[in-house]
Order: sequence, then structure tokens, then C-alpha cells
Amino acid sequence: MKYIDEYRDARVVKRIAGEIAQLTTRPWTIMEICGGQTHSILRNGLDQLLPGGIKLVHGPGCPVCVTPVETIDRAIAIASKPGTLLAAFGDMLRVPGSHGDLASARSRGADVRFVFSPLEALQLARENPHKEVVFLAVGFETTAPGNAMAVRQAAREGLGNFSVLVSHFLVPPAMQAILSSPDNRVQGFLGAGHVCTVTGTGMYVPIARTFSTPVVVAGFEPVDLLSAILRLVQMLEKGITGVENAYGRVVASEGNPAALAVIREVFEVADVVWRGIGTIPASGFLLQERFSEWDAVRKFALGSMGNADDGRCRSGEVLAGRITPDSCEAFGRECTPGHPLGAPMVSGEGACAAYFRYRCSSVPSHSR
Repeated sequence: MKYIDEYRDARVVKRIAGEIAQLTTRPWTIMEICGGQTHSILRNGLDQLLPGGIKLVHGPGCPVCVTPVETIDRAIAIASKPGTLLAAFGDMLRVPGSHGDLASARSRGADVRFVFSPLEALQLARENPHKEVVFLAVGFETTAPGNAMAVRQAAREGLGNFSVLVSHFLVPPAMQAILSSPDNRVQGFLGAGHVCTVTGTGMYVPIARTFSTPVVVAGFEPVDLLSAILRLVQMLEKGITGVENAYGRVVASEGNPAALAVIREVFEVADVVWRGIGTIPASGFLLQERFSEWDAVRKFALGSMGNADDGRCRSGEVLAGRITPDSCEAFGRECTPGHPLGAPMVSGEGACAAYFRYRCSSVPSHSR
């Protein structure tokens, strides 16, 4: 199939891997930010094609994984109220909170629906005027425009029974936090291609300049990823910093101006909590004051519910790239997709889920 198969051509993949091997003269640690890239790397065994000196570590670019425990607890509390309907993407239903998840809340009678877009949640509000419909608005810059459009449309229609429980994150502050850590070992980044379709590539320039760290925007297919790694290794070997775009067929340097405009119209930047990591300054979005009527936290007067993870879960270290999932003592034992201790084991973009699925030979046999 043209334009798909050419990015999955095994001969091209092996040729690029060979070029990386010939080029590499010293060890390099590279982080891919996006969970979708993590799954593609592991599913296609790309990390095993690279020379031993190239180590790939996995970053916090899975929005489900970094959604705080408190947000899940709030979602369950809302869904459990009489006369409410909570809509969420399907991969949020089994993310553990302090006491269970949305799937278990639904089994107890809560009206929890999974949707494919925030506009579906908006339609549910129109069709159920007797109910309070809340959309669990989770994501990075990629999903922010759609969620912002839903809020703006609800305001235009005066749809008072619709609101959003916002859990939105920004990629660059997380990268800065990783690079600022005293135990940081990341020397270069693969930028998340789908995020950059919205934001453009300019957001990485201050990071590359401040930390003398190269960033290469990458796609998701095997050829995309290895091509980006090749560019990154070339920059590292030559001591070049800056930002390069290896996903030019999709990403424009200026991003999507219309999407950025609706984000600015509806959201404001705020300090937010990342699950397993903690608060990162100016790293997320909240609704602007003029849209407070559609803010579920305010509408339902939801106070603080805490953010404690299960003490056995080391997902914070996984998300920061300090360990791989199989280094966690609970991986494949107490923590499995059937009984997850943390979000990365159940998310479709979670690193722990990827290791369990594609590196199952390292999982104890009793856990398979």
C-alpha cells in the first residue's frame, strides 16, 4: 500500500540501522517522548536493531499515564452522583484511582460511557437535557483543540448541562524537568510528531538552546523512527544542538494556527500535577475564568482528594526515563494488565503495557 508500506520496508529499516551502527563511536541515551512511539519501537523490535551503545529510554508522553490519581477519583465521584453521565475515552476506564476505576464504578451502576471524541460527549448533553454530562478531557497539545472546541460550542449554545473535567498537559515543561534533574542521563530527544502537528517545532528551540540538547521530531512508523534516530545520532556525534524535523510530510514548522487559536481562546497555562512525577510549573491547561460554568471541578465543588499512588508502583521512574518497566519489582507479578497498579500498565500508550505485550519473555510465566 503506497505511503504506508514504504515506511515499513524491512530492507530500508535494516539499512538505516546499519548506518547508525557505523556512525556511533560512543554511548548515547535517547528518549522518545511519545507513548505511541514507544509501542512502535517495541512492537517492531527497533531497539534491538540498534548498536549496543544506543540506549532508548521512554518518556512521560502518555497522557493517560500522567493523569493524576485525584482526577480519576474525581471522575468516579462525579459518575457516582445521581443524574450524572460521565463520558471518557475508552483507555481511561481501567486507570486505577485510590479505590477502583471507572469500569468498576460503571459495574456498580454509574452512568459511564466511552466516546471517540469530545463532540460525541457534547451530543450526549444535547440528547440528555435532564442529566449533567461531564467529559473527562485528557491529553497533551494534540487533543486540546478538540476539547477546547467542545467547551466553546457548549458556551455558544448555552448548554448548561455540559462540563469538562480537565487533565491537560504540555510536553516542553516535562522535557525541561527531565533535563534539569541531577540524575538526568538523556542526551537527545525524539519529538512527538502528532503534538508538533498542532504546536509546530518552535517550542523545542528554547530547550535545545538552554540545555545544549538536540531534538528531532519523529513519526511513528519504523522508517520514520530510525530515520529520526539517525539524524539525532549524527547531531550528537558532531556536537550539534538544535531542532530538526524528520516528519516533514506531516509537521509544519508553524504548526496549526487555527488549533492554537482555539486553545488560547479557551485554556490558560497552569501548574499541574503529573501522576508519579509531581507538580511541574506551567505544564498544563485549565479553563479560563470566563468558561468556569463548564468546569466540572467548580460545578460539582470537588475538593482535594489526594494524589497518592500505590507504593509498589514505580511508574514515576519509568515516565522520567530512569528505569525501564521490567526493572520494577511489581512488573508482571503484582502488576499486570488484568490487575494494574499504575496507569502505564493499562494505557494503550503506556510503556509498561508495551513491555508486557512485546517483551513477554521477561515476564514470569505465572503472570502471562
